[in-house]
Amino acid sequence: MFLKIHRSPNTGDIVAVCDRELLNTTITHGHMEVCISESFYGNHNASEDEVRDALLHADNANLMGERAVAIAIDLGLITRSGCIMIGAVPHALIFRM
Repeated sequence: MFLKIHRSPNTGDIVAVCDRELLNTTITHGHMEVCISESFYGNHNASEDEVRDALLHADNANLMGERAVAIAIDLGLITRSGCIMIGAVPHALIFRM
């Protein structure tokens, strides 16, 4: 998986995680297109433990792909029904208030 932490002093950190095979691809669903870019998801090849730690400490998260979403589900941060599908790819957003 790829992991990037966007640091923002005003809104809190955003953790972006995507499955490795999705980086630098575009997925579509109907008229919607989502570009899964290195500029947002980074180029740090993260272990599952690194992703878990980042998600546990994140203020917000943007997850793209089966493995990324499965970790958040396993941690109890989201449910499968709280995800959307973009084509065949699960996507989830997490916001802590």
